[in-house]
Amino acid sequence: MSDQMRIPCVIMRAGTSKGIFLKENDLPADQNLRDKVILRIFGSPDVRQIDGLAGADPLTSKLAIIGPSTHPDADVDYTFAQVSITDAVVDYNGNCGNISAGVGPFAIDESFVKAVEPMTRVCIHNTNTGKLLYAEVEVEDGKAKVSGDCKIDGVPGTNAPELMDFSDTAGAATGKVLPTGNVVDVLSTSKGDIDVSIVDVANPCIFVHAADVGMKGTETPDVIDGNAELLAYLEEIRAKCCVKIGMAATEKEASEKSPAFPMIAFVTKPEDYVDFSTGNTIAADAVDLVSRLMFMQVLHKTYAGTATACTGSAARIDGTIVNQVLRDTGDEDTVRIGHPAGVIPVVSIVKDGVVEKAALIRTARRIMEGYVYVEKAKLV
Repeated sequence: MSDQMRIPCVIMRAGTSKGIFLKENDLPADQNLRDKVILRIFGSPDVRQIDGLAGADPLTSKLAIIGPSTHPDADVDYTFAQVSITDAVVDYNGNCGNISAGVGPFAIDESFVKAVEPMTRVCIHNTNTGKLLYAEVEVEDGKAKVSGDCKIDGVPGTNAPELMDFSDTAGAATGKVLPTGNVVDVLSTSKGDIDVSIVDVANPCIFVHAADVGMKGTETPDVIDGNAELLAYLEEIRAKCCVKIGMAATEKEASEKSPAFPMIAFVTKPEDYVDFSTGNTIAADAVDLVSRLMFMQVLHKTYAGTATACTGSAARIDGTIVNQVLRDTGDEDTVRIGHPAGVIPVVSIVKDGVVEKAALIRTARRIMEGYVYVEKAKLV
């Protein structure tokens, strides 16, 4: 009898993230044991994740669990988890919009959903939030199409486009687009009062002015991640807001048990900056605002899909901090967000506080399928 258990798995690049995709029925039903198995699959906790599949980066330490739908209107259930690199924590408190882009293609390729050419619309029940997402996936020869001419910043080359619609995810975690009921709240911090906007679409996000945390808002990842004082201050703000909207009882609990969500971003008006991944200049007229998003206490090197939907929605709500820095886009529904590696556009329509549209284009590709082995002795 083998001293290792064998679990079918798929590794997918989805949007600008990479995740491990598992089927619900292949995992233990007991939640405690399931989390132990997941941690071993990823190689956590370990700063290098050397004994697992993950890549020692928050954007590659992500999990999607796919199963039969428990929602009458959905095609599949999808549970997201952010697996901590350094701690034995599997965080289910929110969703990942980029990893969500892999769910539709996975569901088609694994026959959870009937493949309909040339386009299959997949309704996804995200169990983390209880909300429905919609993916429009190009199909060819009964499988999700991979090759195409769609380019998304942060991913080399081009692939088939996939439209992801998050409009039904308003109030995903708190039940309200504005969890506090205010477009701006004044938060007391160790450095004095600071204005924050908390918006909950796809995932709750906290927005602050870049200048209010001593930044320009166009900095590169090494500058931000090398500033320990800034990282600590942003986490203080994030933790306080996490408590404020009821996602944690204490700031300590927010940092330890809900390190991924809510996310926090600092924003500024459009201006030129350098794409850290290519060295090219992103011109001010190519964006409608510039944002730097924190994720797992470091800078997100591109931009989270759920945060894209949330930032776009926040931009359309009069008076929020994001709205304050937004370029006048007239009647245009698309908001172009400048991030460290380029620009991500989102179609955002909010009327009378109701999110009518929050959609973005992503791409996804299956990289590997096979089995991952978990040492049974390490599960004790």
